[in-house]
Amino acid sequence: MLNQKRIRDFGVVIGSLQPGPLNAITDVAGVAVGHTTLSDGRVQTGVTAIVPHQGNIYKEKLIASSHVINGFGKTMGTVQLEELGTLETPILLTNTLSIGTVADTLIDYMLERNPEIGHTTGTVNPIVGECNDMFLNDIRAKSVTPEHVKAALADASPEFLEGAVGAGRGMLCYSLKGGIGSASRKMNLDGAEYMMGVMVLSNFGMLSDLRVNGKAVGQQLKREILQDREEKDKGSVMIIVSTDLPLSERQLNRIIKRAVAGLSRTGSIITHGSGEIVIGFSTAIKIPHQKPGDLLTMRCIHEEDLDLAFRAVGEATEEAVLNSLVTAEHVVGRDGNERPILMDLIEKFNISLS
Repeated sequence: MLNQKRIRDFGVVIGSLQPGPLNAITDVAGVAVGHTTLSDGRVQTGVTAIVPHQGNIYKEKLIASSHVINGFGKTMGTVQLEELGTLETPILLTNTLSIGTVADTLIDYMLERNPEIGHTTGTVNPIVGECNDMFLNDIRAKSVTPEHVKAALADASPEFLEGAVGAGRGMLCYSLKGGIGSASRKMNLDGAEYMMGVMVLSNFGMLSDLRVNGKAVGQQLKREILQDREEKDKGSVMIIVSTDLPLSERQLNRIIKRAVAGLSRTGSIITHGSGEIVIGFSTAIKIPHQKPGDLLTMRCIHEEDLDLAFRAVGEATEEAVLNSLVTAEHVVGRDGNERPILMDLIEKFNISLS
């Protein structure tokens, strides 16, 4: 998107399903993504906002679910999200030590738009996720401010940058520069077309494990640049899944669990120190905050159709991770720390991806 080269531009086609027009999480109608990027010497961080639909999400909640693949990570709001199965705020991503600022600002954002919160109705459940960017970013500085959060929300659009932007500015992936990546898949069911969109905040993995469409690219690169040096995986990944499939919360939970298949196909072994967390939502059904006069009617697909959704989320997750690597740019951060760019190494050592 936005004139960035992505993995398909290098002849790599992931899976068998077709992507949507943007090949991004925003192929699901109404979904928008915005960033605020902080890049100033030792400060290399930011905020990324995922806006699930263009109405008032507190008044029109969405079916939602979360899944912990490995729990070495921090989120806010997923306890209630799991209990009630609904999403009522945008989803914000940032670095680990900025969760408090981001959550507080998201609460203010929702209060401004919903004066009844805390007066005539209940409170609000902000959803915030994180990864640890302390290698490139001075995370102790806690540089993210409320203004940065508001700017990311205001920037939300169907087309957005990937790579070292927003929350992805200081992130690493497979010992290389990582960050934001996205992809989507079309699903045809009973004559109707649906979308599955994925966005990742990638900050995990060891170079030697990296695979591109099944090819052991990481092993080739490790021989060239790391040789016998020891690697450690202490990162994390946040995976955000959107779809317009009509689903129950249980069905959605089953689908987002399959995001792990996409991670594994890029080489991840889900190590002890890596927090892998998935948050998903469906835009097909809007649940009113106020109790209506009649019973709610909720549609969902048949269980037999879930396999197509399982395939779609796995393929989109795999491609989103690769897009986060391909679109990354060189960043020099705290103490002069830096990590190489995948595509620079591919060109330098004449390695074919396709």
